[in-house]
This record gives sequence, structure tokens and C-alpha cells, in this order.
Amino acid sequence: MRMASVVARRLLVNYRVDPAVLARLLPDPLRPRLAGDWAVAGICLVRLTQVRPVGLPAVLGLRSENAAHRFAVEWDTPGGVRTGVYLPERHTDSTIAALAGGRLFPGRHRLARFTVRETARELEIRCVSGDRRTRVWADVRLSGRFGRSELFDELDQAADFFTCGSGYSATRDPHRLDGVAVHAEQWRFEPVDLIGARSTFFDSLPAGSAVLDHALLLRDTPATWTPLPSLRVSSAGQPVQA
Repeated sequence: MRMASVVARRLLVNYRVDPAVLARLLPDPLRPRLAGDWAVAGICLVRLTQVRPVGLPAVLGLRSENAAHRFAVEWDTPGGVRTGVYLPERHTDSTIAALAGGRLFPGRHRLARFTVRETARELEIRCVSGDRRTRVWADVRLSGRFGRSELFDELDQAADFFTCGSGYSATRDPHRLDGVAVHAEQWRFEPVDLIGARSTFFDSLPAGSAVLDHALLLRDTPATWTPLPSLRVSSAGQPVQA
């Protein structure tokens, strides 16, 4: 089922990660997509509005806060190397999304509680999963300039890397990933100053193997979500709390 929405706010908090460490978390045949010598992973914190099946009026759409850890990946196909993101688990504050995810549309979702503090120039988000095992916090300020990053030299380079519409999520079947393509007329990322961020997932990795690098913000972007054919995997990778 194709879905329409507005990405009211999408905050990407990005880490540079030891490729060998990240590779152990990925299901085969996925492998880390590198930026220089680093693998790239992060926290994606998204507010969606007007979410509804394509063709229905926007007024009937739903609103939700959502969070996921995402890993930049690539894999081989008969047509060449493809790139995308792997999301081992998603969280949402929408009961409908939690019930429908993995059934009516791709991607299994788990319920979580979100706390958002947002002003014209400040954004702070906290997410705590229902079982309290997963906790995420991010605090950013709008800056108007791309800050220091060891992954990318400038905003356009970072935006090109993250303008990737194919995402694959873990399912109840350990040998199958659900896929979805996200399309927007234009992805317009804004640089932000990263005041701080924490994640139970990244905190659990070996010391020094995952380092905060930068953050990007996307706002008020209409987008459509189209299911992709499932991706068969031969192993599920190590468990990830996302």
C-alpha cells in the first residue's frame, strides 16, 4: 500500500563507526557503506503528519513521532551495487502504526514514549521504548552553517549521502527484510549544531568504535512511501536495540 505524508521534521544524528564493528550487526548480504574509512550510522527522529493511503484527503491523515537507528549499507545485485539503509527496529507513539507496521505497510514498529521540546531555533527529543530498554536523546540548535565533520567536508556532500530512498527493516521472519522507498520532490537538509546525543545502542558498542559526527534537519517535506520487494537474508546479524 502506497502511503502519503508530510515529513514535518526529520532529525538525523550521525555517527562515524568502525566498519568491522558495524559489519557484525548487519544481516548478510548487507555490508557497511563507507564515507572515507568510516561506516555511517545514526539516529533518525521523525515527526510525520497527514499520513494516509495515497488518494485519501490529507485531513484524514494521522500524526506520529517516530525513531529508529539506521545504518548506511550496500549490497550486490545482478544489476550492480545498490545502496540504502538498514533499520533493525523502529519505534513510534502511534498505536495504529504499531499495529499496522509489518502488516499493512512495511516495517515493524514498537510503541515508545516521546518528549519533544521545540522552539524556533532549538530542538530536544527524548524517546523511551515501552519496555524501557531503548533510550534516545538528542539536543540541537539551528545554526545556518555546516559544522565540523570527519565524514563530510560540506553540507551538499552530506545531503547527497543521506538522500537515499530505500530502507530495509527487520521483520518477524529472521530471513526476510521489508523494504520501502521514500520519494520527495526535493530533500532540503539544514545544518544544525549538535549540542549532545545519547543512545543505548551506541553506548553499548565497544569504547571508541562509534563517535558522534554531525546532525542534519529536514522540515515540511511532502513524501510518499512505496513498498519494495522483500530482501532475503541468510542471517539476521546480532540483535540490536534500536
